[in-house]
Amino acid sequence: MENTNGYEKPVTLRNILGFAVPTIVMTVFMSFYTMVDGLFVSNLIGTDALSAINLTAPVIQLVTAISTMLATGGSAVIMKKMGEKKSGEAKEDFTFLIIVNVVVGLFMCGAGYLAMEPIFAGMGLTAAVEGYCVEYLSRYLVFTVPILLMNNFTLYMIASEKAKLSLACSVTGGILNIVLDYVLIAGLGMGIRGAAIATGLGYSVTAAVGLVVFSQKKSLLHFKKPAFRPKVLGNAAANGCSEMATALVTGIITMMFNWTMLRYAGEDGVAAVTIIMYVLMFASSLYTGYSYGVAPMISYCYGEKNPGKLKKLVFLSLKVIAAISLATAAASFLLAKPLVSVFARPDNPVYSLAVAGNRICTAALLFIGFNIFASGMFTALSNGIVSAILAFSRSFVFMLAMMAVLPLFFGVNGIWLATPAAELMALALSAAMFFRYRDRYGY
Repeated sequence: MENTNGYEKPVTLRNILGFAVPTIVMTVFMSFYTMVDGLFVSNLIGTDALSAINLTAPVIQLVTAISTMLATGGSAVIMKKMGEKKSGEAKEDFTFLIIVNVVVGLFMCGAGYLAMEPIFAGMGLTAAVEGYCVEYLSRYLVFTVPILLMNNFTLYMIASEKAKLSLACSVTGGILNIVLDYVLIAGLGMGIRGAAIATGLGYSVTAAVGLVVFSQKKSLLHFKKPAFRPKVLGNAAANGCSEMATALVTGIITMMFNWTMLRYAGEDGVAAVTIIMYVLMFASSLYTGYSYGVAPMISYCYGEKNPGKLKKLVFLSLKVIAAISLATAAASFLLAKPLVSVFARPDNPVYSLAVAGNRICTAALLFIGFNIFASGMFTALSNGIVSAILAFSRSFVFMLAMMAVLPLFFGVNGIWLATPAAELMALALSAAMFFRYRDRYGY
């Protein structure tokens, strides 16, 4: 039945994977949105255009940061209320937060258009790359509101026990993106503009379906006359601030990677960074998908005050993440050349840079999953402060330090070493926080 509460079931690996597998597949398909753009752009337009997609990433990640904060933080607040049997309030808060997303999206779209050209003009890019940046971002910003709604509806579908529907939306959006990339870039000759439009329309699938689904009262969560509770917005922002910080500082670190690579290896280096980020993004999507899947379960167990279920859930999660980490690290190292060749031909100087970088960055895959899960777990436990410390330290403090120091000693290889070194430092901090708060939460 549609309203059967799956959160009441015992915690077993099978039940956990019932929540997590659809979200893992979903986030993998979501990562394809950007990767497919890169694939078509690099092969049909060129590596200059591929560099432009990476150079626009910080602006795009700002949009992602806000929506991720409201989605993950809001989901934790609302599912905690569901666990406390306050379903009426939860639905009012859900509707209120969706309205906030729409308002924020409209504001960010306008601000993006005003700031876009001055930002790229001050980066010292070639005329061709700067032109690609403006063309791509100007079309992407049109879809700011659907992108925010997509990120939110994705998590709320999972929380409403509609993970399979969320997966179907992501798969449909991904396929639409692939088809439209070819049609708009190759068929209609729209170039990099077509890539941005294809991505935006792919994202819009989940936004459109979510509006329909959550308008139906039979859904576990559905739209209801909203109640304006500033405290709810504050709690959602506080709980989701770690995820927002991760997205924000990812944009800052991306700019640092770009600037450093421009100095050491030119625009070919920026293209190589883009390829490595695609590989890391794909692997990270597995961990992110798992964390998204189990987060509502963690929040619910915490809300109903059941430490036994919570402890088992966390223990099994760590085992799953360890298995994924070993598998992705091995695959990334062994398949370095085939992965890079999808984006750059062997005779292109970008190819050798990216192959070397991929083999070094592969070590980071052994640590990333545990760090993502630790931050997500504390968000689900409504401890946004600890989650933010973990996310900010991992994505900014440690990366900033490594990016500043290692290239001075190892050159381009130092740039690649920065990621695994920062993730290892973050793992030590995650472990310390994990053991420090065990008694408080009983996991």
